[in-house]
Amino acid sequence: MIVRLIIITMLLLDGNVSFGQDRWTLEQCIRYAVEHNHDVRNSAFTLDNYKSERLGAVGALLPSVDASVGARFNYGRSTDPETNITTDINTFNNSYELSASLPVFDGLQRYNDLRAARACVLMGRHGLQAQQDAVAQRVFKAYIDVLYCRGTLAYLQEKREESRSLLKRTKVMEEVGTKGEADVAQMDAVLASDDYEVTRQQGVLSTAIHQLKQQMNYPIEEVLDIDTIAIGESLPSLDDASNIYAAARETNPGVKATEISLRVAKYQYRSSVGSLMPSISLGAGIYTNYSSQMGQKAEAFSTQFRNHVGKYIYASLYVPIFDCVNGMSRVRRSRNNLRKAREELDYQNMELRRLIEETLVDCNNSYMEVQKMMRKVAADSLATHLTIRKYEEGLATSIDVQTSRITLLQSKALLLQTQLTNIYKKRILEYYKGGSLWEK
Repeated sequence: MIVRLIIITMLLLDGNVSFGQDRWTLEQCIRYAVEHNHDVRNSAFTLDNYKSERLGAVGALLPSVDASVGARFNYGRSTDPETNITTDINTFNNSYELSASLPVFDGLQRYNDLRAARACVLMGRHGLQAQQDAVAQRVFKAYIDVLYCRGTLAYLQEKREESRSLLKRTKVMEEVGTKGEADVAQMDAVLASDDYEVTRQQGVLSTAIHQLKQQMNYPIEEVLDIDTIAIGESLPSLDDASNIYAAARETNPGVKATEISLRVAKYQYRSSVGSLMPSISLGAGIYTNYSSQMGQKAEAFSTQFRNHVGKYIYASLYVPIFDCVNGMSRVRRSRNNLRKAREELDYQNMELRRLIEETLVDCNNSYMEVQKMMRKVAADSLATHLTIRKYEEGLATSIDVQTSRITLLQSKALLLQTQLTNIYKKRILEYYKGGSLWEK
């Protein structure tokens, strides 16, 4: 009986068995979900914003170059640009200037802003990966639920066919006088009950497929036919929780993103402290102009443009005095953000350790449950077979047959559930150890 059970399970869940065309594998479902998930797309947009901020931070370290051109027409009383004497003659002025400035020292604000922007890009990449992995886990769980519902439906359909066959044999036994009309009616009721359970489970399967479509952001009106997973032999995890946790801290994208957010908070705090310090900048420029009085002949444009050229260099020192209140407020906010980042990192580490320990316990428990349930299914199969033989010989009632078959069905469903749980938990443990939930 145990061999028969294994064959049935493999027929239900072995991915090498052909069930038709265009079946979606687990990796295909996850890939589709990652490509169409709104949170993943928003994380990608956030990463692009971080890259834009990094480009701006790089530009802030470069000298700024400005060019300006101006034209002015004066009428009424105005100042003659040649003599600086007030006159009533209308004049036209045209000016040109090219200047450049470079911050020499600003309390390392720009430097720390650049380091924070670079860290934000790295944090955005890890955040995007963490969001993709979260979607993959949800799709994986929904995929497992569909497989469980489909396997349970197959067991119910098998039970219904056995009930139909048993009803036919009961009618034959009624004709020969070994069974009565009540036995036939009871078996007919059992068949009706099995037919109802099949219909109900079909609805449960449809709901599970609907949930999978939602996790994938797949069109609800379109058909989604998923492929199967080869169960194989259930094995316990021999890894230690501490070793898995050490590996997860180095590879888990959620934890890495939180660690980098702490670095960002440190750089932003240093930048806020730098805003309280004096800043020094250097600059240089060149300018010229052209002017003329309306109604009078002026020098040629090229001559004035060349003769009026002026150059300058400057150094400026900015000391924040009355702006310290705003600066201290910024420092206080950035310090609190730094403390919050540390608390968030501690929480993420504790949560990661808790999840690893729970997954490890669930994996080992599901392995032991699979071993016990396989023995129970084998015993229930034998008991059901013997009960049916007794029923045919008149030594058992139809109620006894129904009770034993329901017990067998429940055992098969629990075995399937524990096997799928073991598959899911083992894949999650591999993910915590640095593996991937899906082929990217």
